Amino acid sequence: EVQLVESGGGLVQAGGSLRLSCAASGFTFDDYHIGWFRQAPGKEREGVSCISMSDGTTYYGESARGRFTISSDNAKNTVYLQMNSLKPEDTAVYYCAAPNCDIDTTDYWGQGTQVTVSS
Repeated sequence: EVQLVESGGGLVQAGGSLRLSCAASGFTFDDYHIGWFRQAPGKEREGVSCISMSDGTTYYGESARGRFTISSDNAKNTVYLQMNSLKPEDTAVYYCAAPNCDIDTTDYWGQGTQVTVSS
């Protein structure tokens, strides 16, 4: 059974940082891409960042570029999202998903972790 479990969300002031973790199990980690997505109240879910577990190639959405960094620890089957210079508009539920970076076709989703950035 594929499982994705996010952690690390919380309340932070604007300009602060958080590191989200996504612990994965139930599949061959190296074969997949794992992506971070987010959904703010009243808005559609959007892609934030994605990483290829086979070669480490990374992808960033416009909102994340320059402030967020995605990384992985294949030995721990865990993907991280380091978020710096957070803004109130980053407030959302953050989800990780596999096996690809396409929000419409990726199959497996975690339960999400809430990130709230206060101004």
